[in-house]
Amino acid sequence: MPYRVLAFDSGIGGLGIVQNLQTQLKTTDLQVSIDYLADNLVFPYGEQEDNFLVKRIINLIGQAIQSIKPNLVIIACNTASTIALDKLRKIYPFIPFVGCVPPVRWAARVSQSKIIGLLATRATIARPYLCHLKEQFASDCKLIAYGSPVLAKLAENYFRTKSCDIHLIQQELDNMFNHPYSDQMDAICIGCTHYSFILDLLRQNTSPSIQWLDPAAAVAKHTIDILRQEKFSHTDNNVNNCFYSTAPLTKDKPLLSRLALMKFTQIKTFILQ
Repeated sequence: MPYRVLAFDSGIGGLGIVQNLQTQLKTTDLQVSIDYLADNLVFPYGEQEDNFLVKRIINLIGQAIQSIKPNLVIIACNTASTIALDKLRKIYPFIPFVGCVPPVRWAARVSQSKIIGLLATRATIARPYLCHLKEQFASDCKLIAYGSPVLAKLAENYFRTKSCDIHLIQQELDNMFNHPYSDQMDAICIGCTHYSFILDLLRQNTSPSIQWLDPAAAVAKHTIDILRQEKFSHTDNNVNNCFYSTAPLTKDKPLLSRLALMKFTQIKTFILQ
C-alpha cells in the first residue's frame, strides 16, 4: 500500500518539487501517491496580507488533512513556510511537515566572494524571517535581495506553454544586478518555488561563474528521508495522484496537459468550508 504525500502551494510553483520527488522516488522501493493543493483562487500570495494568509493556510491544510489523510505534508511555498509552518506543526504534531525557505545557508557555504544574491518575491524579501536567516547562516556575507513583482506569473506561464518574453526576464535580472556589489555575486538563491521553472533561462542570461541554487531537489530528498525513517501506517490502496485547486481549472488546457504528463489522474476543485 502506498504512502500519501500532500504538496501545497499558492499556485503551481510547488510542482517543481513534485517533479524532483517523482524522479528521486524512481530510485527507491517506496510507493508514494502525491496529491497537490493549489490555492490559485488568491494567487499570488505575495500580494496578500499575512494575517489573512495564515488563517487561510491553516484552514485549507486542516481541511485537506481531514479529507486526504496524508502521511506527510510539503509546504512547497516560501511565503506559506515562513508565516505558517511553525503554527501548522504545533496544531498537527502527528504529521511531519516539510517546508521550503530560501537557501541562504547553502549560498553562504558555497560562495567564495561572500557576496550572495536572493531572487524572490517582494513579500519574501520584506519579511523579518529573511533577516533571521541571514543573521543565523550568512552573517559573514553581503546579501543582495531582489523581489520581483512579475516573475512568479511569468514562470507559471512558462510551465504551461514553454514560451515567455525573455526580455522580461532580462529586465528583472537587470533590476537585481543594479547594485554596487552585484558584479561580485557568485551564488544566487531562488526564494520562490515558481522560479524553478525558469531556472535554465536565468542561468542562460547571467554569468556562468554564478551558481544558481534551487532547493527543490533538497526538499524532495528530505521528504524521502522522512518517509523512510518514520513508522507510518499506510493509508489505502489508492495510488491515484489528485490535483486540487481552489479555483476551477476546466479552461486551463495547457496546464491540464502538463498535469496529465505528471501522472495526475484526477483534477478536482477544492472548496474551503
